[in-house]
Amino acid sequence: MEETGTGKRAKADTQSASNSSKAKRKRRRVAREKTGANSKDYDEAKGSGSYAGMLSEYSNKGELGSEEVFEDAKSVEGKVEQLAQYFRESKYTVLYTGAGISTAAGIPDFRGPNGVWTCEARGKKCPQGVAWDDTKPTLTHHAINLLYEKGYVHALVSQNVDGLHLRSGFPRDKLSELHGNFFMEKCERCSKEYLRNFPIKSVGLKPTGRRCTAERTSAGRQVGCRGRLRDTTLDWEDVLPEPDFSRANQHSEKATLSVTLGTSLQIQPANEMPLAGMQAKPDSAKLVIVNLQKTPFDEEASLVIHAKVDEVMKGLLKALGLAEPMA
Repeated sequence: MEETGTGKRAKADTQSASNSSKAKRKRRRVAREKTGANSKDYDEAKGSGSYAGMLSEYSNKGELGSEEVFEDAKSVEGKVEQLAQYFRESKYTVLYTGAGISTAAGIPDFRGPNGVWTCEARGKKCPQGVAWDDTKPTLTHHAINLLYEKGYVHALVSQNVDGLHLRSGFPRDKLSELHGNFFMEKCERCSKEYLRNFPIKSVGLKPTGRRCTAERTSAGRQVGCRGRLRDTTLDWEDVLPEPDFSRANQHSEKATLSVTLGTSLQIQPANEMPLAGMQAKPDSAKLVIVNLQKTPFDEEASLVIHAKVDEVMKGLLKALGLAEPMA
């Protein structure tokens, strides 16, 4: 399966992604009535790395295990100064985050040299990571919040399901979680979201066995909603959630600066979104890529930094004259 340009999670087709003016979401109804854990059950003992094993079988997971590139400190310092200048000049900055920003929290990535899917493909033991309950926001999560508070960041789009952006305090209405949230349930009737302090333990938009406690209006009076709650973490074939998908597209088109952090930019349609600002404003908008591995869009970027995201964000805050946030 490789449905390029749709709202399903799929491997990137670089040519179509480069030519696409806007990521499109294909709507379809999916029958999902199984309650509780996925057929590959959640196992707390296996830690946060077990999430990938809960997904359905899917062979086309992109390029795995590419070599990581570490630029020397002087090169990174110079590029971070340039990045800071881009932030100062930008009128509308959108950040795009991937698994690489959460490795410092003890959550394994997917396609790195020791990523979950890389190890799986090579017949090696997959990294388990820390338990979901023990995951905490990283320096990068807190730095993003500070940049937002100071007006340097206007919106955030994430492919991560670890919930660390919301758990670190980033505002929900400025965040688009394209692949869901392992700590979030959502009512199928009224769409109320419930951010939990425990992992939901299933994927694929399944009923969790809990009910919505919100009230709704029926026949002119207030009644309990009682709608079924479902997990919000997508499986491979699930369409991307609304309003997150539309909100991400809207912010992306407005962006004068798009900065990707810790993502290999291989999964559609998320990988197309950082290009939208440049497509709408080809003479002024900029794309910056911060990732240890090369991506399909490095040549289209105004700036590429091969360094750990925490290192770049720490330098960026310093360059902008902002104090490093306390974790």
